[in-house]
Amino acid sequence: MSPLVSIITVNFRQKQVTCELLTSIYQLSFKDVEVILVDNGMVNDEEPAFRECFPAVRMIKSKENLGFAGGNNLGLRAAKGAFFLLVNNDTEIKDGFIENLLQRFTEPRVGVVCPKIRYFHSPEIIQYAGFSPINPLTGRNTAIGKGERDYGQYDRAHPVPYAHGAAMMLRREVVQKVGGMSEAFFLYYEELDWCEQIRRAGYEIWYEPSAMILHKESVATGKESPLKTYYLTRNRILFMRRNFRGFKLAAFLIFYYSVSFPVNILRLLKAGKFPQLKAFSQGSLMVNRSF
Repeated sequence: MSPLVSIITVNFRQKQVTCELLTSIYQLSFKDVEVILVDNGMVNDEEPAFRECFPAVRMIKSKENLGFAGGNNLGLRAAKGAFFLLVNNDTEIKDGFIENLLQRFTEPRVGVVCPKIRYFHSPEIIQYAGFSPINPLTGRNTAIGKGERDYGQYDRAHPVPYAHGAAMMLRREVVQKVGGMSEAFFLYYEELDWCEQIRRAGYEIWYEPSAMILHKESVATGKESPLKTYYLTRNRILFMRRNFRGFKLAAFLIFYYSVSFPVNILRLLKAGKFPQLKAFSQGSLMVNRSF
């Protein structure tokens, strides 16, 4: 008998793409699932439309927009499964996806498994085949294979330092031990911070290429929106402050404010991207010592 898998997704005023995800789940041959849809920042009650796409969907409605972390945490607290599958609402799942993720959990030290992610509108192009470690000087990392045509060059499963928030499966016991995502982030970097906590708790994070998902990417925030710019900037600093100490943190802060900050200010000024410039400046100057 297959274990129950709780599929958790967060909707923020995107009925159409969320319905497309629910329809793709409904068509799966793997049926030992509960689907939890967190309707974040709900304005209109779209439950009838969502039930048309997946009749058994469990709805959690929040009038407040709790962000990516807060929305997923609501779903995690309600989930009953032995495994939790967090997927962005702007993804679509194909048959065999869940089974291929589950088979990687044969070792008890494996706590999180991520699929290969390719772009929905260019399905031959890779978005994620694992992450590199965070560079302690720049506070950045890279998605392995991003932008490359998929020739099978990343078809070996292996441990990675970080999962991708668009699609990740976890054991229930991991969340019980570590807790949910930090809601201090609201949007972006929260899954990287979560992975730091998960690895410190003794679990491994794996990339499993036999499972593949298609991602429409940045439907909610826009590819280069001021909102995205603000949170990517702010949370890059927040992540480093939460996860690095001493010389490494000092080196990052010196590099950021003496090199990265002025370079990006000049780049955005030259491009005339004034809303992004304001968002970048606000995100960079976020100094809240309570984090």
